[in-house]
Amino acid sequence: MSDSPTAGAVVIDGKAIARAVRNQVAKDAARLSSERGVTPCLAVVLVGDDPGSRIYVTNKEKAAAEAGIATRDHRLPASTTEADLTRLIRSLNDDRQVHGILVQLPLPDQIDTRTVLELVSPNKDVDGFHPLNVGLLHMGRPRFVACTPRGVMEMLRFHEIPLSGRRAVVIGRSNIVGRPMAALLEQANATVSICHSRTADLPGEARSADILVAAIGKARFVRGDWIKPGAVVIDVGINRTDDGKLAGDVHFEEARERAGYITPVPGGVGPMTIAMLLANTILAAEQASA
Repeated sequence: MSDSPTAGAVVIDGKAIARAVRNQVAKDAARLSSERGVTPCLAVVLVGDDPGSRIYVTNKEKAAAEAGIATRDHRLPASTTEADLTRLIRSLNDDRQVHGILVQLPLPDQIDTRTVLELVSPNKDVDGFHPLNVGLLHMGRPRFVACTPRGVMEMLRFHEIPLSGRRAVVIGRSNIVGRPMAALLEQANATVSICHSRTADLPGEARSADILVAAIGKARFVRGDWIKPGAVVIDVGINRTDDGKLAGDVHFEEARERAGYITPVPGGVGPMTIAMLLANTILAAEQASA
């Protein structure tokens, strides 16, 4: 990474990297089938008819099929009770043919999300949300890592971006992205700060970052003058603007003039999230059949 202004950042192609990951997943699925007689299987649970969730589930199932991963599709009405959903989760936990369980979020208001996610067997928790898997990650013994942070690390690895000794700033402290992202960067020997809405001088903190990860859910919130020249900018956000277009958390056109590397929205981190879900399903199948 350069410490001087750049003529324009390298735009990280998440679609291409995700394609390489999915190709490897397909090879691993074929190997499991031929060597162990195991077909990796992902159970997908969707409650309600949220349009965005339906699209996400369809895309995930299509990607799984292309990679040789079987899916079990459970689409439940919005009126589903928590008791009914927990019965389904327990049955999937007990089903030895199912290796991974994905509960698509958000869930309807009458269902407690935390209760449901904690009910998923930690051995089938391919989203990496179960407290046991979160704890293993923070102990430096990761098993299933949340898909988006794992995808970001794969992007950094693909481009051979050095992390050891570098300063990383993560904007956002969610349990799904911000906190696991910080843990992974710290374990790669970066010096990490987590910033949030109460951080004093957020722009100043961002300017100190060699690696800047934005995951806050506010369109174009991070401006170009927040970027250290030559920094790596990872934009996890995906927001719908007033004109109906998609935008990340980073003002892309401004930031790319200063950054060394930058991810676009769409086509950056998003494809990696699905690819890592498939990779986690393979890991679950391997562990179950060992």
